[in-house]
Amino acid sequence: MKIYTKTGDKGQTSLIGGKRIGKDDVRLEAYGTVDELNSWVGCLVAELPAGRDKTFLTRVQHVLFDLGSTLALDPGSGDAERYGISFSPSHTAALEAEIDRMSEALPPLRSFVLPGGTRQAALCHVCRTVCRRAERRMYAMNARYEVPGEVLAYVNRLSDYFFVLARSINHAGGHEIFYVKS
Repeated sequence: MKIYTKTGDKGQTSLIGGKRIGKDDVRLEAYGTVDELNSWVGCLVAELPAGRDKTFLTRVQHVLFDLGSTLALDPGSGDAERYGISFSPSHTAALEAEIDRMSEALPPLRSFVLPGGTRQAALCHVCRTVCRRAERRMYAMNARYEVPGEVLAYVNRLSDYFFVLARSINHAGGHEIFYVKS
């Protein structure tokens, strides 16, 4: 099977189920940004040692594929049922549990945190900011096509997770950098 189909050469692509849309469609922008986020998460996973965070983030990557599939559905088409695509609120609950677990070991914030510190933490901040952009794109999509509330909640919580993971990584190594007004 060839990887190229030539069906997108004129600026169109297909949603799940086959409906054709322009490559500049707000839906494609939303799930394309989720795909970009997933790639950055892959970079972060590649930098982490084996353990709980790496395992959890690999699961996040799978969830991001589910999330992207949800965004790539044509609303009202029945394709979600036809292809077995759904998004569970349990994904958000898992993020919240991880955020709470890591937060227990962190000192309270008294200042803004600068992105950076270790390479791993810096990648967390890149993931966080791309996640926030994905969220903005999803809200733009939601203005025209309904985005499930559990999907929006997940992406909002995921950016919080990346922030706390960055703090956790930097705190463990003594590399947390706080903002000082210039």
